[in-house]
Amino acid sequence: MAMSKKKIIIADHILTQTYPLINDAKLLLPVIENIFLAISYSMSSLIFYELYLRRIRPFQDNFIAKFNIFLTKCVPSYNIRKEHVLLIQNLREILIARKKSPIEFLRKDRFVICSGDYNLTTISFEQTRLYLNNAKEFINHINHILNSEESVIAK
Repeated sequence: MAMSKKKIIIADHILTQTYPLINDAKLLLPVIENIFLAISYSMSSLIFYELYLRRIRPFQDNFIAKFNIFLTKCVPSYNIRKEHVLLIQNLREILIARKKSPIEFLRKDRFVICSGDYNLTTISFEQTRLYLNNAKEFINHINHILNSEESVIAK
């Protein structure tokens, strides 16, 4: 969980401190990347905790396998909100679109990613701020789950 908190602090700093000073929409991409890493680390922490308790079977250590286990086992067991699952999916789609994108450009205060077939993905400050707040809720929720589970096991 320490890595997820570290990444969320970096994302928060870039969005709340650096972005207002520089006012360059290109800074929204490292914020998105750090948010995605933070929630991925949190998701992995919960999955590996479940593996440690032998509630799930060993799995391949890649994002797709972890996300599928997270969806099937952790989401229903721990009442993880659908908006947190959608957050993970949306951020991953943005990062994949960026990786495959032949063209990226700035339009006003937005960063635009254009795919090969001209589908546009736009990233704005407001949208990124919502992602950050939602990610903080998710990380706190996972942290609460892990802390409460550890106290039960310790007794």
